[in-house]
Amino acid sequence: MDFEPFTFELGSAALSGAARKGAGTPLVLVHGFGGSRQDWQPLIAALPADRPLIAYDLRGFGASQGEPGTPFSHADDLLALLGALEIPQADLCGMSLGGASVLNFALDSPERVRRMVLVSPLMVGWSWTSDWIERWKTIGRAARAGDIALARDLWWRHPLFDTLRETSAGRTMQTSIAAYHGRQWVQDDQRPALPDIDRLSKLSIPALLLTGERDTEDFRLIAQVISAMGQQVTCIDHAGAGHMLNLEIPEVIAGEIESFLSA
Repeated sequence: MDFEPFTFELGSAALSGAARKGAGTPLVLVHGFGGSRQDWQPLIAALPADRPLIAYDLRGFGASQGEPGTPFSHADDLLALLGALEIPQADLCGMSLGGASVLNFALDSPERVRRMVLVSPLMVGWSWTSDWIERWKTIGRAARAGDIALARDLWWRHPLFDTLRETSAGRTMQTSIAAYHGRQWVQDDQRPALPDIDRLSKLSIPALLLTGERDTEDFRLIAQVISAMGQQVTCIDHAGAGHMLNLEIPEVIAGEIESFLSA
């Protein structure tokens, strides 16, 4: 079944995506920082063709737009998206920043989530290591100086992508980074929020946590915290894999996601 594109207005913003209809609970795919819904194509190709899916671009990424200087929450946008598409309950799958977004949403609105998949997730309000902060500041300085090409190159060479650079899928990531405008490196309008770690013990939704053993220290720690504090978290750690599991091993995690959602 073909995907039907959609765009809907959300105040000064506009969210764009595509939906594939089908029987059962739809799976909503939420991409990572600097990316777009196109990052899910290898995974979508490996999932059953009859599974209902929704993939959209987060505000300010891909084809989705946001008014600079307007505070917002990705979780609030997801709530509005489900409302606009008339979906009372969904399965959610978030990658990195998308993982933080769906986890934040699930903690805010647990009744709207049947099952949740977290792929190398970030977490709202995480206290980053000094190494991460320094690398992020270096990229931000380049972007604010107007040298987006340098910022993109620094991002591509970030340890997050060490394992991906060793694979043929690295070209896909390079293309995604080349298409990223870099505005969030200059100014990120996400509304400040309290750390989700403080309420993780309330996470009772069945969750599948997919990680790579060669991911960076911060993301390994985040996964450990979610695993320890969540009430129904199933963890699968992938030997030899890094951060971008959706590009590195899409067929593997597609099988794991399908088994989890069908349980």
